[in-house]
Amino acid sequence: MVVVWLVLGIGLLAVELHHLAFFAMFAALGAFAAAGVAAFTGDAVVTQLLVAVATATVGIVAVRPYVSRSVLHRRGTRVAHGVHGGLVDTEALTLDLVGDTGRPGHVRLSGERWLAVSGDGRTIEPGVTVFVTGVQGTTLTVWPLDSFDLPNLPID
Repeated sequence: MVVVWLVLGIGLLAVELHHLAFFAMFAALGAFAAAGVAAFTGDAVVTQLLVAVATATVGIVAVRPYVSRSVLHRRGTRVAHGVHGGLVDTEALTLDLVGDTGRPGHVRLSGERWLAVSGDGRTIEPGVTVFVTGVQGTTLTVWPLDSFDLPNLPID
């Protein structure tokens, strides 16, 4: 039974490494605790199961919120709303002329090249710092920071 619990724990750790939601990690700790109990009790499967469930539950309820908050704080991340929600309200740099939807250009944002259009339709020169105000598909709507006037922005 020890081997079964160890294999289950390792599998749950692999799931946790993929998702980083801090649920499978505590289930894995429960499986490892059950493996420890199995090493000493052998056939007490019910006891092993209770130890696994109790350990996972205590970890998820009591420890997970602190771990999640700590990791998110250290990484400096914020929650993105929708697929591209994390791109809005960020700064980018124009790489070439950025015009209206008929003449889109490109910006560099977080080390990636994105298609972009000017929010007011006027051409924005290369090398200008812009503010992302919207995302339509894979195209960013941007405004130059030097003429950026928040109260006058249209809502996308």
